[in-house]
Amino acid sequence: QVRLVESGGGLVQPGGSLKLSCAASGRTFSSSTMGWFHQAPGKEREFVAAISWNGRNTYYADSVKGRFTISRDNAKNTAYLQMNSLKPEDTAVYYCTAKDNASGSVYLRTLYHSWGQGTQVTVSS
Repeated sequence: QVRLVESGGGLVQPGGSLKLSCAASGRTFSSSTMGWFHQAPGKEREFVAAISWNGRNTYYADSVKGRFTISRDNAKNTAYLQMNSLKPEDTAVYYCTAKDNASGSVYLRTLYHSWGQGTQVTVSS
């Protein structure tokens, strides 16, 4: 298990940017695949992005490709989600999550074993 704490959410106008951070505690961070999911009111939690343990492989939902960038700094036990060109439909609670590298698809929510408390992102004028 990894303890995860997100920060960086807030209110931003359409077209604006936010950078989310996910601070992790626990010795398994550097060997874990890290992911971001979001959940809008009345909807299921959905995959946004993921990054392999060494940062060499990244994965994105089609809806955020070209706008969002996931990264990590293993020396700081922190993962990031840079969000640019934000749209009102990006409004949701964003959750940081971790999974074992060898446990299958990064897109499946059920394969992630640790979750943060979430941070609200609101895109509105």
